[in-house]
Amino acid sequence: MATKSVGMANKGPSYGMSRQVQDKIDSKYDPELEQILVEWISRQCVSGGEKPEPGKMGFQAWLKDGSILSELINSLFLGEKPVKKVQKPTMAFKQMEQISQFLNAAEKYGVTKTDMFQTVDLWEGKDLAAVQRTLSALGSLAVTKDEGTYNGDPNWFFKKAQENKRDFSDEQMKAGKNVIGLQMGSNKGASQEGMSYGRARQIL
Repeated sequence: MATKSVGMANKGPSYGMSRQVQDKIDSKYDPELEQILVEWISRQCVSGGEKPEPGKMGFQAWLKDGSILSELINSLFLGEKPVKKVQKPTMAFKQMEQISQFLNAAEKYGVTKTDMFQTVDLWEGKDLAAVQRTLSALGSLAVTKDEGTYNGDPNWFFKKAQENKRDFSDEQMKAGKNVIGLQMGSNKGASQEGMSYGRARQIL
């Protein structure tokens, strides 16, 4: 029995079910995507500095204080930058504050809530796959928007399907409604005669 407890102790703070859940989360982390994200962020950020050590822990340590993320999101905005003060904080609450500023700015840029990681996912390393998902969504948006702010290979990220609602003029919208109206009214000549909805059944 003693050997069992030693084995468990080596696993650190996560035991039982939570450990299995953590292992599943870890398995979603993509080392290849990590390389693409590191390359892109390094090109996108002037002060990206040295690239991180390969692997999840290096990736987390590189982004943990929020400064690189803030610089990344600022580099994608034309004109006024969403994160006013990018710094390299050493205090935990300041680091988390800067990560949340990045998340707010990313949402403003167009990343959906479902693609967004939580501050603890990065800061505590709870779900680095979610961090990858947010950054991939951000890269895809930058490629799709094509505003001249994206620095990298366009093939690194999928182009998102764009909504062109604002590109339609009033005339085009009216014409579209007419077409839909015609399609919906194409059975005007049809008659319900002979159909027996709600009629009493005749017994012969």
